[in-house]
Amino acid sequence: MPESFCRAGDVELCYETFGDPRDPALLLLMGLAMQMLGWHEDLCEELAGRGFLVIRYDNRDVGRSTKMPGRPPTTWQLVRRDKRAASYQLSDMANDGIAILDHLGIVQAHVVGASMGGMIAQTLVAEHPDRVLSLTSIMSNTGAMWSGQPKLGVLGALMGNVPRDREAYIERIGKLFAMIGSPGYPPDNDELRARAGMAYDRGINAAGSARQLAAIIASGDRSPMLASIRVPTLVIHGDADRLVAPSGGRATAGAIPGARLMTIEGMGHDLPRAIWPRVVDAIVENARRADPVTPSQAAAG
Repeated sequence: MPESFCRAGDVELCYETFGDPRDPALLLLMGLAMQMLGWHEDLCEELAGRGFLVIRYDNRDVGRSTKMPGRPPTTWQLVRRDKRAASYQLSDMANDGIAILDHLGIVQAHVVGASMGGMIAQTLVAEHPDRVLSLTSIMSNTGAMWSGQPKLGVLGALMGNVPRDREAYIERIGKLFAMIGSPGYPPDNDELRARAGMAYDRGINAAGSARQLAAIIASGDRSPMLASIRVPTLVIHGDADRLVAPSGGRATAGAIPGARLMTIEGMGHDLPRAIWPRVVDAIVENARRADPVTPSQAAAG
């Protein structure tokens, strides 16, 4: 379906759905500075073809969702991990996801998050356990300082100045993913450039990226919260991730009771098309571990 919008308090969220509304819902949450385009529509269609109503959306402060007001945190505040610099936290972003489910009349959903989206997904599951059927956390961490930290220089590249020129922006994205992408699965550079151009055309927001990073910092270590999660949980991480070290995946799986860890050799901090079959199969298998969904549970009204 075409892009749609819903309200979450003062925030307007842009979303899309794929598949049959009668199927169990699968809510996809994307990472820092990434638009919902990070969940490629072909991947969404594959998941929908496995029996899900797939929902992807732009987080607040990115893409076509609301650009939040106020001065963004400074680089120095982020480096010092100053929690006072945050204008919102991961809990607020998790509530945005709940608002989309409410807007669509969905009572319970399977939740899948990548990178910061994994952090939001973990928070959503822990804080709204009655709304979630299963959790898949991809290339994420627990927020602990001693695990899942980036390689030296990688975070700096991510925080660098965002060009205002379209071609310069596309070049920056290419260089960034050459640094953090999957060494075992070389990218399709033409497609990467095309996706970057699509993101630029939908709207980029450097201040929003800084505010999202501040939200991560302000939310702190989620390990105690994760211990409360009881839904079937799958943790996926690449062994070549330079942005969120593989220790982040191991820590996440260790913090959530009964969680299963799936490590993909050669995968970095992206979702290359070549690994989609493995990821889709794993998400489907994890969802099947959840309690059966009836139509009245999946959607209200």
